Amino acid sequence: MARDRVISTVDPEARHGHKSRARTFDGYKAHLAIDPDDELITNVTVTPANSPDRDVVDDLLAEPVTPSGDGAAVSAEPVTVFGDSAYADGATLDKLAEAGHEVFAKVPPVRNSKGYSKDEFRIDPDAGTVGCPAGHTAPIRIRRSGGGGQARFAPWCTSCPLRAACTTSRSGRMITIHPHEARLQQAKAAQRDPDWQQTYRATRPTVERKIAHFTRRLRGGRQARCRGEARILTDAFTRAGAVNLANLAVRGLHFTPTGWAIA
Repeated sequence: MARDRVISTVDPEARHGHKSRARTFDGYKAHLAIDPDDELITNVTVTPANSPDRDVVDDLLAEPVTPSGDGAAVSAEPVTVFGDSAYADGATLDKLAEAGHEVFAKVPPVRNSKGYSKDEFRIDPDAGTVGCPAGHTAPIRIRRSGGGGQARFAPWCTSCPLRAACTTSRSGRMITIHPHEARLQQAKAAQRDPDWQQTYRATRPTVERKIAHFTRRLRGGRQARCRGEARILTDAFTRAGAVNLANLAVRGLHFTPTGWAIA
């Protein structure tokens, strides 16, 4: 008796990812680097769906390599980097700043449903102090491992008139200081500048539009057309090339006796 062969269609390299708490997906993430001036995709990489976006920032900023992975990535010269809040964690901001890049990425606000948020406290990493909305100042006590620290307001919380609006903790309010708090505070101060906000708002739509072109159903949409990270990366490079060629064709790309030119 012959047996029917059962062929598995599961991709063992794919993973489960979250766009948000309510939106989930299985597969991979495609990450793009885009030149907002020319509206060209300059680099592409692919990761399993559960990988944080920030993990590929070096790959996106490096000189492109072939899809097969031949050759080594070359670090990019300092540039202005625009990104969403996924690239605005302290470690990534520090790394980009140390490499000489100027970063436009929004540090998400720190919310507290039970009272004043951390952003309403005056944190001064240089002075090693934190000021609360009631005007009290507490020292930052550094933790021995992992960096960062804590500022405790217990001595003032007992008689503070703002306690009910600040905390429900019996031990009083405590502010946790991130290991990269200085960089985060610097970034938050910069993004309050109207010029920073205008530059960010003027650039993000261009990038988002190009991402929409990349995911257009005509070129495969949001569905992977093959299995395995290496093959999907090859497909992503091909798709990015098609998007770039379509853009250049609209701008008048043509061949001349001396080479390619844009009218």
